[in-house]
Parts: sequence; C-alpha cells; structure tokens
Amino acid sequence: MAVERVTVDLSRYPDLVMILLGMRVNAVTGLRTLMGFGPGIAAAAKAMPDGLLSHETFLWSLFPPHAGIRQYWRDFAALEAWARSTPHREWWARFLRDSGGTGFWHETYFMRGGIEAVFDDMPQPIGLLRFADRIPPRGAMFSARQRARATRAEVFHGASDLPPAVAEDELDEPDPGARRVRSNRDR
Repeated sequence: MAVERVTVDLSRYPDLVMILLGMRVNAVTGLRTLMGFGPGIAAAAKAMPDGLLSHETFLWSLFPPHAGIRQYWRDFAALEAWARSTPHREWWARFLRDSGGTGFWHETYFMRGGIEAVFDDMPQPIGLLRFADRIPPRGAMFSARQRARATRAEVFHGASDLPPAVAEDELDEPDPGARRVRSNRDR
C-alpha cells in the first residue's frame, strides 16, 4: 500500500512560533512539583488562550521523569501576552524562586528566523544546551524577548522593549505569597 504523504501550507501564519518545553524531575520532591503543574497547564491549554494554535504533551523519558510540551502560537506577541498573564506569570515566579526538585527548559523557534532558549536547574544538557556556548541569562539575556533579539530574530527588529514577565530583581525579594513559618526558636 502506498504511503499517504501530505505537507502543510503555512502562508496564513507568517509569524508562527513553536516552543518546546520540558520539566525534568531532579529529586524525589520533584515528582510532586511535576504532577502539581500538570493539571494547571492542561486547563490553561484547554482554555485555548488567544493565539495558541496547538498544544501537545509527551514524555521525554520515564527515568528520570521528564515531561514535554510542544506549542504552536500565531505569533510571539500572543505567546508573550499569555506568559505575562495569570496563571503563567505566577507559576514562573514561583518556579524561579524554588524549582521544587525539578529542572525546566524551553526553546522557542520563530518562523521568520531566530531561536531563543533558557535552561533552569538542568543537570544534564538537552537540546541546544548540548552544543551551544553557555551564558548566564542575566541582564539583556534575562527575558525571552531579549534573547530572541540577540539572535537577530526578524520579528523583533524595531519592536519595543517590554520588561520580562518576571523581573530579575523580583527574584531577590522573598515570595510575597509565601507565609513565613515560625519555628520554636522564633517564639
């Protein structure tokens, strides 16, 4: 039987963005973190935020547990707007303060050219981290927008600079939503 071959016409999506994401369990506590994120992410994707064209989940590995997501967005503006909204902003801020025994990474690919990526608490290289030079995601490299601009992604020529969804200086401050637990020594 002949193989049915098809291809796609992406002309309706000149600013298409594909993002790969992964969360890897690095410690026993990371199982709870990974399982805790799952339902929230599924609900957010099911709501189909403006600009999300497709959301797929998969498993990178069983040992250690490493879950993945592939999303296609109409354009970076839609992806960025979602990343700055609830619940994503809160998830990201919480993760950056405490990874909960997991590692996280994403790689973003732009139809018009350019790639940006970040890797947090990943004990072993994956994807672009396997061969590209490592640099700290600080200053101009802290936000996805700035990392994409640094790769000369065409979509960002002349684009205004927006602050990152979670600012660097927010990470130095205690989590405003966390309550301090008092020990016997504090009493």
